[in-house]
Parts: sequence; structure tokens; C-alpha cells
Amino acid sequence: MFQDAAPPPEPPAVVVEAPAQSMQTITPVTQARVAAALTETTVDIDTRFAGASMVLYGAVFNPTDTPADVVVVVRGPDQPLRLVRKVRVAGLWLNSRPVVFEGAPGFYMTASTRPLSDIASFSVLRRLGVGVDHLRINAPEEETTVTRFGVRDVVINRLGEDYLDWRRAVIRLKEDAALYATDPDGVRFVDQGLFRAEVELPAEAPTGTYEAEVWLFQEGQAVSVSRMELTVDKVGVERAIYDFAHDRSWLYGILAVILAAFTGWAASAWFRRT
Repeated sequence: MFQDAAPPPEPPAVVVEAPAQSMQTITPVTQARVAAALTETTVDIDTRFAGASMVLYGAVFNPTDTPADVVVVVRGPDQPLRLVRKVRVAGLWLNSRPVVFEGAPGFYMTASTRPLSDIASFSVLRRLGVGVDHLRINAPEEETTVTRFGVRDVVINRLGEDYLDWRRAVIRLKEDAALYATDPDGVRFVDQGLFRAEVELPAEAPTGTYEAEVWLFQEGQAVSVSRMELTVDKVGVERAIYDFAHDRSWLYGILAVILAAFTGWAASAWFRRT
């Protein structure tokens, strides 16, 4: 005998909470900024090297109505620089005691959309070290003891008040060798926000790591900066000789003396025959 069975109870409903909706706030860009790059980041120097030219290019993102200026600074590795000055002694012009500057960059150039003095104040440029006139060139650490205003044993730098004259001489010599350069119209905008500047390295450019900075100025203040590196290195025979001279300096010196002696002997023998 069959009886109708009651249907099984329905399973309890499973309540699944919906995931909380992610709320992301996108902050609008309200400050101008700059991005830049170099067409070449490595320069190889060999026996045929006669200089190099590359392009630094970039873009300015300026959501404001305030006009912006771009300043490009390329600085090479620091090198010691030895200077002497002609002094008159007993009616004769002689070289003074040499002065060695340890902190002078081997290469330095600036390019800008207009003269630096129109872009920012002297104090701002000096604080940032932007421009040849604002280079941080360390004075020699040599000191001397003198008597000033009746006070004995006053320690001062040996250059004293002549430091600025020596510093100007450093800059002048570097400019004459095309190692320091300033171009107030070197940065050109080629399109809306897009700019370019040419970087010229002379044949005498030192090897090492260069630092390139692109500064963005608004209303006399630096609001953004983009930094990159450039490597200048010797290759081929130049590199082999350079490494040999630094890794085995004593052997390199001996070979140089032997080569000089042989060259002198060969030249003497040739002149005797003629």
C-alpha cells in the first residue's frame, strides 16, 4: 500500500554578500612636470674620435596656464685642474706656485629656452648650481696662518681674496677648450609641449659618467626635474692602453722609457747617416 510521501524540505537559502565596490579616487595632475631622454646614452672614444653630437628631447606636461621654461644641464666628471699665474720677480716674469682645483667638472654645458637671468633669480640658480656662474668649484684646501688686525695665527685659504680671479680663470680656460658652454636659446619647442636640445661633446671630452638634468621653471621657481646619465668611455686600442697604464703603471713607465730611448737612438743613427 502506497502513501503519498511529503516532499523533502527545501534547503535554507544561502545569502552571499555582494563584494564592496572598489572606490578609487583619481587625483588630477595640477602641477607641471617634465620628462626627457637622450638619443644616445653611450659614447665610444677611439683613435678616430673627433667629438660627438646627440639630441636631448622631452615633453612638458603643463595643466596650468602659467608658462614654463626648460633648462638643460649636462655635467661631466670632476677633474683636478692645475693652474699657474705669471708673476714679476726682479724684473722677470715667472710662474707662480701652482694652484690645484679638485672639484672642477671636466665638462659643463647649459641650454635653455631663454637667458637664465630671465628664468630665475641669482639665489635660486646658485642654490641649484645651474649655470656656469653658479658652478661649485672647490678652492684648494691649502691654508696659511697670518696676522690680521693685530690678531695672530689667523688661518685663511692660501688664495684669499684672489679666489674669484682664479675661479674665473678656470672657467675661461674651459670655455676656450669648448668644454664649458652656455646657450640661452639652446632649447627649442618643436610642438606643443615637445622640446629638443643638442649636446655637443668636443674631442677633448673627458671619459666617465656624465649627469644630465632637465629643469622645469615656473615663475622663477624649479617645479620639476628629470635626470639621466651618459657614459663616455674608451674602446679598442685606446682602452687597452688606458687600462694597461693604470693597472700596471710601473711596467708602463719602464716600457715608455725604453721606447723613448730607442726612438732617440734611432733618430741619432739616422741623422749620422744623412
